[in-house]
Amino acid sequence: MTTVRTVGITELALRDAHQSLMATRMALEDMVGACADIDGAGYWSVECWGGATFDACIRFLNEDPWARLRTFRELLPTSRLQMLLRGQNLLGYRHYGDDVVDRFVERAAENGMDVFRVFDALNDVRNVERSIAAVKRAGKHAQGTICYTVSPLHTVEGYVELARNLADLGCDSLALKDMAALLKPQPAFDIVTAIKQALPGMQVNVHCHATTGVTQVSLMKAIEAGADVVDTAISSLSLGPGHNPTESVVEMLEGTGFVADLDKDLLRRVKDHFAAIKPRYAQFMSSFSVETDIFDSQIPGGMISNMESQLRQQGAGDKLAEVLAEVPRVRKAAGYPPLVTPSSQIVGTQAVFNVLMGPYHVLTAEFADLVLGYYGHTLGEMDPDVVAKARAQTGKDPITVRPGDLIEPEWDALRDQAAGLDGFDGSDEDVLTYAMFPKVAPGFFATRAEGPKNVGRDPAEVEAERLAAAGDPGTGPLRMPIAYDVTVDGRTHTVSVRPA
Repeated sequence: MTTVRTVGITELALRDAHQSLMATRMALEDMVGACADIDGAGYWSVECWGGATFDACIRFLNEDPWARLRTFRELLPTSRLQMLLRGQNLLGYRHYGDDVVDRFVERAAENGMDVFRVFDALNDVRNVERSIAAVKRAGKHAQGTICYTVSPLHTVEGYVELARNLADLGCDSLALKDMAALLKPQPAFDIVTAIKQALPGMQVNVHCHATTGVTQVSLMKAIEAGADVVDTAISSLSLGPGHNPTESVVEMLEGTGFVADLDKDLLRRVKDHFAAIKPRYAQFMSSFSVETDIFDSQIPGGMISNMESQLRQQGAGDKLAEVLAEVPRVRKAAGYPPLVTPSSQIVGTQAVFNVLMGPYHVLTAEFADLVLGYYGHTLGEMDPDVVAKARAQTGKDPITVRPGDLIEPEWDALRDQAAGLDGFDGSDEDVLTYAMFPKVAPGFFATRAEGPKNVGRDPAEVEAERLAAAGDPGTGPLRMPIAYDVTVDGRTHTVSVRPA
């Protein structure tokens, strides 16, 4: 009798799917209608928080991200809720003191989070040890993460060593995270096989984006190698710079000796829900479909769109090709970091500066800190000439210690600063919101009482405005006929007048 192995599925529709496809703009009210079906479908976990959602909630949606988490906890009572946490960066863009890391994990767990996928952009284990310890203290599932990238220095043996180091921290599972869709089928098989051999019994999850068009095969090879859980997104929120479709992976396993035991009827309902919602966010949708050039540039699609925006703001939109060619050189100078938040933004912005102003004529503050070690250790050596320029520009010396060791306790100071803001509610959650986004949080606190706003729009309205902007005299909200009631000799007539 053939033994069938069940493969777990992590659903990404409530976080990374819409972050990747529509710039994290989806409103909570457009997700809640799918939650009951997601909760009953049989997923291993449901990713719904972390990443850029926290930032987008307060910056664009006037929504409290902590309230979002509590809502998901209420609407998904039987599901493991999962988040993405940037180690010592938490959900912000700098390292935080250990006391802030501890408090964040404690409050996230208390508000309903179950699985913490913890990563560091540089794969520096020192930068995740504090947050993983905090997750363990909270009695929650700590998932250590290996950020996959390709360079002359990255090897299967190196990834296995990283896996061992994460396991030594007490991780309950490991995730192989392929944020740029670089993980080809054979490396997926080789890495998962090697980790399973080195760490028998360790659960391995695999996360791939779909941008290069090859990674559904990579998921299959990872499963054959022993992967226990794979990440997917419901089909109506999949592909492009997003992820492989949930339903496609379920069907792919038929007859293979593996099964993803999900309720297809409920998956269909979830698909239909988001298919109906998706057109409302057309103005935010990525134009990327399949892009195999990423294998050469190793630049994630989201990073390209960010660089395009930076160049247009500088009136240099025609320089994109030069910047794309510069990114690998900047990455080499910085010791071959994986390109994931925040390292992707740091490397990409420095590449823009190099093209516009000359190589390393000016270093961004973040890039200078990166090459001086203030973000952590990289696998490769830093370019000594660039390090010298960083020292001269900043007056800082390079460091080799864990960056968090240099940060004094800061919780009390952050609470005092937050307490002076209009709309601050006195909670630890508000202090943490301020800590991560000190420039955005004050505006959010001041307007929070107005309630969340939905930036999705009716497709017909968007099309009318597009036509109006293109000069179509018969369309557009400002040129549609306006109805007036006119009374003449006691009789009321309705007339329509089209504005000139």
